[in-house]
Amino acid sequence: MYKNLQAFIRELERRQELIRIKEAVSCELEITEIADRMVKSGGPALLFENVEGRDFPVFIGGFGTAERTARAMGVKSLDDLAVRVANLMNLNPGKGGLKAAFALLPKLRELKGFFPKKVRGGPVQEVVWKGDQVDLFRIPILKCWPLDGGPYITLPLVISKDPETGELNLGMYRMQVLDKQSTAMHWQLHKVGRRHYDKAKKLGKRLEVAVALGGDPILTYAATAPVPPIPGVNEFNLAGFLRGQPVELTKGVTVDLPVPAEAEFVLEGYIAPAEDLVVEGPFGDHTGFYTLEDFYPRFHLTAITHRKNAVYPATIVGRPPMEDAYLIEASERLFLPAAQLILPEIHNYHMPPAGVAHNWVNVSIEKRYPGQAYKVANGLLGLGQMMFAKVIVVLDAGAPLKGPEALQKALEHAVPGRDTLISRGPIDVLDHSSRAMGYGGKLIVDGTAKLEEEGGALPFTLKAHPSLPGIPGVRQKQLPGIWMVTFEKTRPHQAKEIAERLLVAPHSAGIRLMLLTDADTHLEFDEVMWAVLNNIDPERDAWVLPGVEGPVLVLDGTRKLAEEGFTRRWPPKIVMAPEIVRRVDERWNRLGLPLLAPKDTPVGQP
Repeated sequence: MYKNLQAFIRELERRQELIRIKEAVSCELEITEIADRMVKSGGPALLFENVEGRDFPVFIGGFGTAERTARAMGVKSLDDLAVRVANLMNLNPGKGGLKAAFALLPKLRELKGFFPKKVRGGPVQEVVWKGDQVDLFRIPILKCWPLDGGPYITLPLVISKDPETGELNLGMYRMQVLDKQSTAMHWQLHKVGRRHYDKAKKLGKRLEVAVALGGDPILTYAATAPVPPIPGVNEFNLAGFLRGQPVELTKGVTVDLPVPAEAEFVLEGYIAPAEDLVVEGPFGDHTGFYTLEDFYPRFHLTAITHRKNAVYPATIVGRPPMEDAYLIEASERLFLPAAQLILPEIHNYHMPPAGVAHNWVNVSIEKRYPGQAYKVANGLLGLGQMMFAKVIVVLDAGAPLKGPEALQKALEHAVPGRDTLISRGPIDVLDHSSRAMGYGGKLIVDGTAKLEEEGGALPFTLKAHPSLPGIPGVRQKQLPGIWMVTFEKTRPHQAKEIAERLLVAPHSAGIRLMLLTDADTHLEFDEVMWAVLNNIDPERDAWVLPGVEGPVLVLDGTRKLAEEGFTRRWPPKIVMAPEIVRRVDERWNRLGLPLLAPKDTPVGQP
């Protein structure tokens, strides 16, 4: 564990995993372009010491690789997180009286640090701004992408208190800067902060809020974690458990809320539920698409406190892989033992980065009876934030869970139609393709070996063909069992027409999955999966069509048109402005950055 963010920065520098950039750089788009290249190449973290027109440096990339994320979490490997939780869950003394109880004492060390420690003051309150001194524009808050509605705070640790129960919540919700003393607060429908806001509105009370930036990176992770709703347990407890020492909390200067004493900054203020909501967005989101404008509460600042030599921590989200992929992997590992406690047949699971967390979940099980794959998939859909999962693929224990190999192993056993199931449920409100905001279809693929009661095994050899049928304007690529297709969509229902035309060709032999998406997508497996999973509502866009060797599951991952009955606005993909790309190209060597492979230009872009 690290006492604070700057201790982590020093450790990264000692390990030569940090680059200091001394030349002036803009926090409008330029830092994003540099950081995006660095995280996608697995490069070091970055400390921008001189940000144009701002008073503080920017640190970004602290979670930029799985290894660095593990280091931030105080473990050698992210898999070690599951071991720690499993040890904690084995505290059941069973029978044996006093002797068994004493045998538990060494294990209770696992709970060291679970409860926060109250302190008076702290480094984060070395400098206090109040009144007219409060000025967010002095802080190097990033404008991340060209179409963003403004600068966004992207690593905020938002602290609020339930107006009825007093329960604390620490969550991470993006915050768009509206002016020097207020931001929008992106409290989505399903979030705990939103519940606090709704209760305050019902009670007619002003809701105090504090926003911490920095501290031990474990605390930043904890704000993203899906902590179960257990009374008296919050993200500060999780962080203390993980770091093995309590989080030090002090009282805010203008709010009656605990704030991390070792943070870099704390923004204090309130939300007045009686006020009109403000327009928030667009924002280049973790889906790789822009989230369009919507209405959210305004957060009014009453004070900003910070360390004397504060560093502003930031991240960017966008087309995967990004830093959030490794935070997701940390949660995946951390909560595996809990998932296994509820669904004991789970062997392992993985959320591939191409699925941006909720869109794609692979789970392997120890299968013993017919229908067990659907039991596990539906059980997962009832577990906390896993309710947002769009596609769940169930495999046998020991099957690969990463890369195309996982999907191909499932397709060996999954007969489209027989072994696929469509249902409905809650969907992430950031999903742009669902039938309605926060509500849409789900797809379960049973890729386990089939028992007699399930129809038994139907041997099938996955194939890929070296040459494919030519259709003007249609680009294609096959992997064994998977046919990827991109084209320029010009009319409604064009995807189905192309799929039917291709599937009657002999080249559909050995194919069980066809993926169709728009022409601005590279024919690389991860990018095609990312585009398709973002752009489907399975109830509308998953079809079972005949191929020459049997049924094929077809996923229409093209943008949807009004003529197809889609009434919501369709957002653009995130693409950096060409002039920023050129500027960074020109400055790269001068900034002291390492040589990287040339950046791919998205298809269809200048």
